[in-house]
Amino acid sequence: MFRHLINPKVSVCVIFVSSMFMSIMDSTIVNVTLPTLVRQLHTSNTTIEAVVTGYVVSLAVVIPASGWLGDRWGTKRVFLIALALFSAASALCGQARSAEMLIWFRVLQGAAGGALTPVGTAILYRTFPPQERVQVSRVLMIPTVIAPAMGPILGGFLVDHFTWNWVFYVNVPIGVAVCIFGFFFLQEHREPAAGRFDIAGFLSAGIGLALLLYALGAGPTYGWATPNTLVSAVAGILILVAFVAIELRIKEPMIDLRLLRDRLFRTANLASFFSGAGFLGLLYTAPLFLQEGRHETALMSGLTTFPEAVGVILSTQLVARLYPLVGPRRLMGCGLICVAALISLFWLMGGDTSLWWMRLLMFLVGAGMAFAFLPSQAAGFATISSADTGRASALNSAQRQLGGAFGIAVCGSMLGVLGQTTLNASGVEQPNLAAYHVAFLASALLVLVASTIAFRISDRDAAITMQRRKRGAAADTEGVEPALGMD
Repeated sequence: MFRHLINPKVSVCVIFVSSMFMSIMDSTIVNVTLPTLVRQLHTSNTTIEAVVTGYVVSLAVVIPASGWLGDRWGTKRVFLIALALFSAASALCGQARSAEMLIWFRVLQGAAGGALTPVGTAILYRTFPPQERVQVSRVLMIPTVIAPAMGPILGGFLVDHFTWNWVFYVNVPIGVAVCIFGFFFLQEHREPAAGRFDIAGFLSAGIGLALLLYALGAGPTYGWATPNTLVSAVAGILILVAFVAIELRIKEPMIDLRLLRDRLFRTANLASFFSGAGFLGLLYTAPLFLQEGRHETALMSGLTTFPEAVGVILSTQLVARLYPLVGPRRLMGCGLICVAALISLFWLMGGDTSLWWMRLLMFLVGAGMAFAFLPSQAAGFATISSADTGRASALNSAQRQLGGAFGIAVCGSMLGVLGQTTLNASGVEQPNLAAYHVAFLASALLVLVASTIAFRISDRDAAITMQRRKRGAAADTEGVEPALGMD
C-alpha cells in the first residue's frame, strides 16, 4: 500500500545499511564487555569465550542454507524473519542472568545473523544492476567500515557509564524500526527454480565450517596442539572436503561451487579473502597493542583505531570516480600494495610513540583499503546471473567469515608464539612489543598476497560495471560509454 511512496532502490539502501550496521557492529561491540561479563556473571574466561564462539559457530551453520532459503521462501520474508529474530535474541541477551543463558541466546542471535547478511546481499545485487553498483557502493560501504570501528567505542562507553546489558539492547530499537520499514517498503523475490533442500550439503557445509571457524578462534588462545583445537581443525577440513565432493556431484547443490568456475567471481573473492584477513588481523592486533602493550583504556583504543573508518569513507568518493577510468585490477592491486606498506610501518610504533602517528597510519590504511573494498563489491558479482545471486552471496559470506577468522588466527598465533609479555633485565614482567610488531607484519603479508591476486582480475570481465553515464542521459540503460584500456 505504501510501497509507491519510496523508490525501491532507496528502500533497499535504507534497510541494507541499517541492518548490516547492527549486525556487523555486534561482532566487535561484545568483545569489549568480556572482562566485565566474567566479573559480573561470576564465571571464567574459558566459559565466557563461548559467548563469542557460540555466535560464530551458529552463524557458520546457517550461512550455507541462507541462499536457498531466500530463493525458496522469498528474500523479503527470510530477511525480515532473520532480522526480527536477531533483534529478539539481542533483547534476550540483555536479560540473561547467567553465562549459560547468555551463551544460548548468542547462539540464537548467530543463527539469525547467518541468514541476515547473505540474504541482504542477494537483495542488494538483484536490485542494483552492475552499471549502478559503483555509485551505490559509496553509500553501502558505510556499515562495513563504520560498524566495526564504532563497536569498541560504543561498547566501552556503555560499559563504563551504564551496564553491560546495554551492549545488547542497543540493537533492539534499530531492528524493530527496520523490520517495520521493510515490511511496508521491501519487495518480495523468489526464484522459481530454487530446487530441493540439499540436506547432505547443508549438514556437511554447516558442520565443517563451524568446526573450522571454532579451531581458528581457539588456536591462538589455547594453542594449536591442544586436543579440542586439533580435532576440530582436522575434522572441519575433512568434512569440508566431503562437502566439496557432494556438491560437485548433485544437480541442485546447497552452495553451487561451480560458480567458482567464473573467473571474475573466483578471483575477486580470493583477493577479498586475503585482504579481509590482513585488515581484520590489523583491527585485532591494534587494540591489543594499545590496551595490553601500552596500557591505554578501551575507549582510547577505540578512538585511536577509528580513523581507519574515516579514511575508507573519504577515499571511497575518489575511488568511485576512478573506477570507470582505471578498472578494478589496477585499483585493487596498487591500493593493496600501499596498504601492505603502511601496515608494515606499525613496526615503528613504540611504547612512547605519539598516538597521533598511529591514528594517521590507521587513517591512511583505511583510505588504501577503499581501493579494494569498492572495486571488489562492484565487480565481484558482475558476471553472476540473478538466479545464481542467492547462492553466490552465501558463498561470498562464507568466504568473508573464514577470511576474517584466518587473519585473526594468524596474528593471534604470532602473539601466542612470541608471548605478549617478557622479562626485563631486572626480572620484571613487561609488554613484549616485538610480538605485536611481528603480528603487524603478518597482517601486512596477508594484504600483499591479496594484491598479487588482485592483479589477476580481468577488467574486461568487469566491463559492465565500468560503464559510465553520459551527461544528459535520460535513462539508466542509455548513454553509457565503457572505460578504455581494459585487460
